[in-house]
Amino acid sequence: MDVHKKETEEISNQEEVTHITISRDDYYNKLYGFWLGQCIANWTGLVTEMDKIGNIGKIKTGDFYTHEDWGRPDQPSIWGEGVPSDLSPAINFVFRDSTEIWGSDDDTDIEYMYQHLLFTNKTNILSPKQIRDGWLKHIKSEEENFLWVSNQKAFDLMKEGVLPPGTGNPKNNEHFEMIDAQLTTEIFGLLAPARPDIALKMASLPIKTTAREESEDISKFYVAMHSLASLVDKEKTMDEQINWMANQAREVLPNDSYPAKMFDYTKKLYNSGIPWEQTRDSIYVRYQVNQEDGYDITSKDLYCNGCFAAGINYAASLVSLFYGKGDIKQTIKIGALTGWDSDNPTATWGGLLGFMIGKNGVEEAFGRKFSNRYNIHRTRQNFPKNGMDTFENMAEKGLTIIDRVVTEEMGGTVDLNKNIWRIPLKP
Repeated sequence: MDVHKKETEEISNQEEVTHITISRDDYYNKLYGFWLGQCIANWTGLVTEMDKIGNIGKIKTGDFYTHEDWGRPDQPSIWGEGVPSDLSPAINFVFRDSTEIWGSDDDTDIEYMYQHLLFTNKTNILSPKQIRDGWLKHIKSEEENFLWVSNQKAFDLMKEGVLPPGTGNPKNNEHFEMIDAQLTTEIFGLLAPARPDIALKMASLPIKTTAREESEDISKFYVAMHSLASLVDKEKTMDEQINWMANQAREVLPNDSYPAKMFDYTKKLYNSGIPWEQTRDSIYVRYQVNQEDGYDITSKDLYCNGCFAAGINYAASLVSLFYGKGDIKQTIKIGALTGWDSDNPTATWGGLLGFMIGKNGVEEAFGRKFSNRYNIHRTRQNFPKNGMDTFENMAEKGLTIIDRVVTEEMGGTVDLNKNIWRIPLKP
């Protein structure tokens, strides 16, 4: 009897190592939390977007924000013509209550579109033609179409007949180093829970649609982070979980690349115990003033000193990730105050942390209820129901896609009676 028990325990331990079981009910709540957390963070970050980009080049924005600026009057962005944000008179959270509707923005709308394309095409891997056709159908040709830099160039190329990945090829797209792919592809990590290898396979062409080289690697880092969120040890603190995920995702970055060196430098400063503002200032000096570790955006004399670039915004995102310690409110606050394209890092981590704590955790963190409605037609077009959707429906679509990914890409199983996925952790 004792021998049988030991054998059973050994089998059980072996299964625990080779497979993971995930509740579809729990994951539904997490996907809802992803969309909700991302919207809160996106709209909060928009208040300070491009307020502070440094003092190099033709555009100078003075001293960066500090933690003391939270709650104080917002200052104009580089294109604000002296007028602060109309979203909030002060630097503060932006919410939509149950009587209101969340509007889409470039931090959520392309991800929404990619989920829609996976769902309607009943595929796990989007083809070049499916991506091109989706962009041409759902993105407006005329301004304001809420596209910038690499996304806009890729769209223009698609209209000329160029298919991805050609749309992100540096020979065709001079903006391939910009931030675009970071904010349009993280969702693929959530559509391949606990399997970063599958997530990166699914995200490969969408990333290459607008990015190459270091900007591509940075996007892979974010995708891996989102997939790894399903593998964390929930007995650990949120801070410990975040650090484990970040260290694991660091492995997708080539060691000799500037993103890897940015990660290591930011982590080193964080571990030294200095305030986040000092870390942010050191990053600015190291990468935009001194152009170290191969990050040479400043020498290219771009508009706003490359304030849309993948690199500096990646480094800024790491500041809010590490110093936020897994607290969604604190992470969004720091992200909004750090500078540059501040709605992007906030949206990324707001979505990831929203996923990790779920809808209920987001509501508990902020001590309130929020709108569950989302209007994709604020920025995009030609979606069902005149663009009006709900986080419930968006989460359900995610589950349907993952059902297929688990069986067809991972070789796992879906048990709808128990409402679980059983996912192999290795190919």
